[in-house]
Amino acid sequence: MATDAEAVVRAAYRAAEGSVLDIQGFRDLFAEDGVFNNIVAGESYRGEHLGDPAVYMAKLAPDIHRELHRFHVMGDTVAVELTIQGSFTGLFETPVGVVEPTGAKLAIPTADFWYIENGKVKEFNCYVGLSVMLPQLGVQPDFAAAVAASTAEAS
Repeated sequence: MATDAEAVVRAAYRAAEGSVLDIQGFRDLFAEDGVFNNIVAGESYRGEHLGDPAVYMAKLAPDIHRELHRFHVMGDTVAVELTIQGSFTGLFETPVGVVEPTGAKLAIPTADFWYIENGKVKEFNCYVGLSVMLPQLGVQPDFAAAVAASTAEAS
């Protein structure tokens, strides 16, 4: 039997599915002062922007699905191990331009931590496996440029 906190979290995942994409329903699950922290990207979302990451991911992979592996419920705290899945058929916007879609299948390991108060999400911390995600999108680290830059700075 799911706890109230777990039910809120499961409802949030359902609202963010590509086949559903109920952004208002997702936002409605948050407390008035609730926050969505994309920890790896260093970004936080509040108010009308709470659904922005879900919209972004649905544009990247319109068939987005979150395979929920394990739920760890500790009172009003819910930790979830999951894999974000989908097909890279949308644009991947970066600070230096757009990476065109390849159709590649995505399987991104993720850990989410949800903090529930009075039946609403007070804080959601999402840790996306960026080191796995980027190569799946065809983005490889540029070690040569990093070495050249560090050598230039040391001179």
